[in-house]
Amino acid sequence: MIIGGDGYCGWATALHLSKRGYAVSIVDNLCRRSMDDQLGFNSLSPIKGIHERVRKWKEVSGRDIDLFVGDVCDYEFLGAAFKKFAPTACVHFGEQRSAPYSMMDRTRAVFTQTNNVMGTINVLYAIKEFAPECHCIKLGTMGEYGTPNIDIEEGYITITHNGRTDTLPYPKQGGSFYHLSKCHDSANMLFCTKAWGIRTTDLNQGVVYGLSTDETDMHPDLVNRLDYDAVFGTALNRFCIQAAVGHPMTVYGKGGQTRGFLNIRDTVRCIQIACDNPAPPGEMKIYNQFTEQFSVNELAAMITEAGKKVGLNPEVITVPNPRTEMEEHYYNAKNSKLQDLGLEPIAMRGEFLEGLLKQIITYKDRVDQRLILPGVNWKESASVAEVIAK
Repeated sequence: MIIGGDGYCGWATALHLSKRGYAVSIVDNLCRRSMDDQLGFNSLSPIKGIHERVRKWKEVSGRDIDLFVGDVCDYEFLGAAFKKFAPTACVHFGEQRSAPYSMMDRTRAVFTQTNNVMGTINVLYAIKEFAPECHCIKLGTMGEYGTPNIDIEEGYITITHNGRTDTLPYPKQGGSFYHLSKCHDSANMLFCTKAWGIRTTDLNQGVVYGLSTDETDMHPDLVNRLDYDAVFGTALNRFCIQAAVGHPMTVYGKGGQTRGFLNIRDTVRCIQIACDNPAPPGEMKIYNQFTEQFSVNELAAMITEAGKKVGLNPEVITVPNPRTEMEEHYYNAKNSKLQDLGLEPIAMRGEFLEGLLKQIITYKDRVDQRLILPGVNWKESASVAEVIAK
């Protein structure tokens, strides 16, 4: 069961696991599409409706994907989906996943926390009640950790204090209401895992980039979404799109912000590895799901070099940072567990970036440049948001 299977990571994962031989269902309330409608945004790539997507997948692959359209915050709906599908693994992508969206105003902050935290509690109860052997694989974020001045371990840290030693969850320092919702998810999951003896895996995912997987490339109607706006567009995808349309890449502040990154093709393989290696009952595995670390300035330099090789002339500008965050900091996160289980990472080489830029150029006429500049300021988050698209 892929909760949030109509989204960027969820759609690619659903197709990958289906092709691999899993019986797959998608649970989604399609709210990500309605958010675009509310804010005047659009995916760079023209995506089909979820029903058409699923029909096309059956046509090109011969494999069915069951579809349940509804809200995980509606426990009656979620319970019915669990009883009908009886999942052995539940991959939970079904959350509002944008930090800027969560900081737009009070209403969206509350929605983010309610949807994410309460939805996850519903999923945990549904597993307990309807599928106690089901393995819950929850997508967290590396942003849960913040930017501590020590190395970031994979989920747990062993501490000696006043002569006594214990292994504890790594301290969390979420930098937005979105990131904080993920911190709450992790604490709730760990509690339920211990209290009920269920199987859980928490995947602290880095920033995902890229458009294509082997499965989404099988037909144009299966194309994944690609966000470029300042609310849902991640830094690398946004920079590539800015370079492709001749808009300067917008580096926030000093540009020393460093994060973990991974290719969308590695995302689906990481989920597959988690499915194939379930946690034992009563144990919560935690993996840091990224493959490389880069600063914002390093990303801009890499895209500048790749852009010149495909006939572009990328420029970089600095804009005031709308976020409350450290712009220069120490960052060293561990990420060995998934590779120990067989992940062979795809490096962000120049050839890949050149190919991504070429893909984006084919859609560049769909870009609305009014959506590129920052539109949400952490310090100015109010009870009512201003319109983003001017």
